[in-house]
Amino acid sequence: MLTRLQAFQNIGKFDAATSNVQLPRLLEIYAENGRGKTTLAAIFRSLATGDTVAIAERHRLAALNAPRIVIEATGGPPPATFQNGAWNRTLPDMVVFDDTFIDENVCSGLVVESEHRQKLHELILGAQGVALNRTLQQQVERIEEHNHDLRIKGDAIPASARGTLTVDGFCALAARDGIDAAIDDAERRLAAAKQENTIRTTAEFQPFGLPAIDLAALTTLLGRDLAELDRAAAEKVQTHAATIGPNAETWLADGTRRIPDGAQDVAGKPCPFCAQDLGGSTMIAHYRAYFGAAYEGLKRDVADAIRALDLAHGGDAPAAFERSVRTASERRLFWFAFQDMPIVDLHTADIARTWATARDAMRAALVSKRNAPLEGQTLPAEARAAVDAYERAQTDVAALSQRLQQANESVRLIKEQAASGNIATLEADVANLKATKARHSPNIAPLCDAYLAEKAAKAATGGPRDAARNALTQYRTNVFPAYQTKTNDYLRLFNAGFRLDQITSQNVRGGSAATYNVVVNNQAVAVAGGTAPAGQPSFRTVLSAGDRNTLALAFFFASLDQDPNLANKIVVIDDPVSSLDEHRTLTTVQEIRNLVGRTAQVIILSHSKPFLCNIWDHMAPTLRGALQLVRDGDASRIEPWDVTRDMVTEHDRRHELLRGYLAASTPNNRPVAEALRPVLEAFLRVAYPAAFGPGTMLGEFRNHCQQLLGTPRQVLDQADITELRALTEYSNQFHHDTNPAWQTQHINDAELLGYVQRVLAFTQR
Repeated sequence: MLTRLQAFQNIGKFDAATSNVQLPRLLEIYAENGRGKTTLAAIFRSLATGDTVAIAERHRLAALNAPRIVIEATGGPPPATFQNGAWNRTLPDMVVFDDTFIDENVCSGLVVESEHRQKLHELILGAQGVALNRTLQQQVERIEEHNHDLRIKGDAIPASARGTLTVDGFCALAARDGIDAAIDDAERRLAAAKQENTIRTTAEFQPFGLPAIDLAALTTLLGRDLAELDRAAAEKVQTHAATIGPNAETWLADGTRRIPDGAQDVAGKPCPFCAQDLGGSTMIAHYRAYFGAAYEGLKRDVADAIRALDLAHGGDAPAAFERSVRTASERRLFWFAFQDMPIVDLHTADIARTWATARDAMRAALVSKRNAPLEGQTLPAEARAAVDAYERAQTDVAALSQRLQQANESVRLIKEQAASGNIATLEADVANLKATKARHSPNIAPLCDAYLAEKAAKAATGGPRDAARNALTQYRTNVFPAYQTKTNDYLRLFNAGFRLDQITSQNVRGGSAATYNVVVNNQAVAVAGGTAPAGQPSFRTVLSAGDRNTLALAFFFASLDQDPNLANKIVVIDDPVSSLDEHRTLTTVQEIRNLVGRTAQVIILSHSKPFLCNIWDHMAPTLRGALQLVRDGDASRIEPWDVTRDMVTEHDRRHELLRGYLAASTPNNRPVAEALRPVLEAFLRVAYPAAFGPGTMLGEFRNHCQQLLGTPRQVLDQADITELRALTEYSNQFHHDTNPAWQTQHINDAELLGYVQRVLAFTQR
């Protein structure tokens, strides 16, 4: 905070002004127009921002030296000093309401330009407070305080958190365990209800898997041989077949089956190839054994195993498996929006490689067996390892398929809920759960607790007013609607005949800007840059000068309320009532008083003594202090201001003068004598307003009382009328309208003392 306005040299009206007054939290600075208030406001703004242009523009005309300013403030020593065209330090926690604030953030004269809306956009973005109207009446005298506080504490609970609930309904929401999970579940049910048609037509999870490899059966098949087949005979047949050429075994097997009758005794039977007698052939018996049923069966089994392997594990089988996994993944993604679902975490490319390796290894083993059917074979280790890896993948796939099949129960439940869900009811459930979470959040729970405590206190004390009032406005979830609401709150307090609507952000060529509507008589007038079309209502036509200043002041107060660092702020307000209507002055006084308890310091500059005295009144003496700017030749100086003295009315002074005279005579008693008649007149106007109206003289009033004596409308009795005549006759000696020599009228101290006593006695009846 500022602690001393030490020196102001060569700037504006200040030639070499100094002050040693220690500054309090509330500083009032009174000055007539043209004595330097605007200059002080510009200095404070420069101190806050570091912008020195305003000071350079106010370099005192004809001053030989450059401006020099010294202000003691927290954060020092050294004091904040402007010298050689720059500040040694700034006070960024100082905010200033003055003509510059209006010109930058609201309008220039009658026009709102894009630059104003850009500045207003920055002002709104800097307002981060969400305590809705909690502090508006914080310092107001607490008469019938329960109802008053209920409204404030109710307004402090953000409408955006309450939704459609009343403050009472919102605060009554009980805490709930697992609220985040409950909100998530409710939102999923709502989403399902909104997509009922899609959910109804979307299929459940279908089973899928990898075909099995019967390793035991294939291992047995590979190990089979023909023990009854003579190995020597087989070798002879194979050797002979080798001499014949390609497909020799097929040719020989077919020829063997063509031997007539197939008898074991082939003597006398013709050879199917050369028609010679087979009786002398030693190979026929070998052929019959080699191409017998057991051998053919073994070869057939091997061929069948190869075909079965190719059918189950080759062709489109891998692609079909990948499609089934992809379909399951897509359906899982769809259903996951409404319910937790098993993760489809299969790496189909890895599975495909494992599958191909196992398949190729088994096929190679079977082909080897087919080429040497009589030899018992064992599965190579690498082939067995490949099949083991494939079987592990097969197990993983089967497990996932099983989990998805189990998830179909949840899918069916989702379908049922979507078909029967009521969107409005589900939306209300979501809103209620979110309100419950907000109700018990760290920021809002204390506000609700304070509200409930105040409500209980009201019930205990039986306050005369109705239950807590509804929230002033509904607040949205972002800063612009909140700022709109806060501004409209202040416009309401200022009894403005308009409000704002549609405060939003929009992109313009120069960046982001705020736009809004002024609503008058329920008709919205858009505020846009430049000049509105001729012949149409616009900002410059629907708002008076007082309205525009009121809007600016509402913007300023709303920005303070949005500031989370308000407690550390120094707030400077320059002549806030210069263009305000009289019925808005009291609210301004109340809000300024209210700021004192919420900020580090409040500095008010004004040319209106009644306005400053009204702020001064009801403030703790330890918090307040006052200065005034007075003429010093053609310059101004800073000196202390006795506010209390200016708060005393002329009637109070006259009364004090008479009472003081009773205690001791003064060297000049003429002012005492002159005060007698005004004291009588003031008393009678208050005591008998119907009979002693404006412009009525004492003699007229006395004659009127004489006429009404003894009637139902009697004002004074005869004794009072007689006494009033005597007092009037004496006091008239000291006034120009009843005694041309009033200034030289002789005064007898004893006589004056008696009449003073009689006047005071008369006015105390």
